[in-house]
Amino acid sequence: MLIEILLGKRDLLIPYFMFNKVLRGNMESTVLQEIYKLRYEVYCLECKYLTADDFQEEMETDNYDESSTHFAAYNLDQSIVGTVRLVQPHDEQEYPFESHCGVFDGFEFPDRKMCGEISRLVVRKTYRRRRGDSMEGVSKDFVEEGSVASIKPNPESHQRSTNSPLLLLGMYREMYRHSRQNNIRYWYAAMERSLARSLEKMGFKFIPIGPQTDYYGQVTPHIVDLEELNVRLRRENRFLAAWFNDEPIPIWIMVKTLVGSMKSQAKKK
Repeated sequence: MLIEILLGKRDLLIPYFMFNKVLRGNMESTVLQEIYKLRYEVYCLECKYLTADDFQEEMETDNYDESSTHFAAYNLDQSIVGTVRLVQPHDEQEYPFESHCGVFDGFEFPDRKMCGEISRLVVRKTYRRRRGDSMEGVSKDFVEEGSVASIKPNPESHQRSTNSPLLLLGMYREMYRHSRQNNIRYWYAAMERSLARSLEKMGFKFIPIGPQTDYYGQVTPHIVDLEELNVRLRRENRFLAAWFNDEPIPIWIMVKTLVGSMKSQAKKK
């Protein structure tokens, strides 16, 4: 595995996952059909947030799909294991969070052209199989002990379904790259506090913009500034910053990061 990583045959941080993207309006995409089926499996059958009988074709869809860019994660067997979308509503649409969350007095919305909302984040159940793993696939260990500085490649790991939080991080990187390429600076997200804390440990410091609301659980509307995220990553984890921005990683940073990761794994054994 280490040789494959150094030769560039596998991703440095997420060697067991691949990603795909469906642009706004591409409603005939076969990838999108797989995404809908996974969402049905999680939202309708597993969590029962939505009524399965409302989706006769066993594909969960809504009115925001056409105005969203969709991201899908696959394992090496080419099976879909996770998905998330970035919603940029049409002019006549609200953001999804606005339909069930309020904002604090005085909050000023940024220019809509610079914003998107993270929505329909789903991870297949087999990729959060351990007791204590969150619905988004973040492990209990990372929630309790992780930090942005601790996110490193682990060339010795062969536990494909327990690479948490790397699956989630990989999907966020895909959204981040798309956003930077399309002048999207701000993300909204309505989420539970536990997820917000986990994302902050990964470098995504989401700021609450409204009160908590009961919407399939207690969620709070948040916003994150991707410019501030970039600055924070460059300060706290130079390897992760380069990885997120698709920049060449200097060999000394790569070697230092890999060696540090291997030493950390050796101490755990």
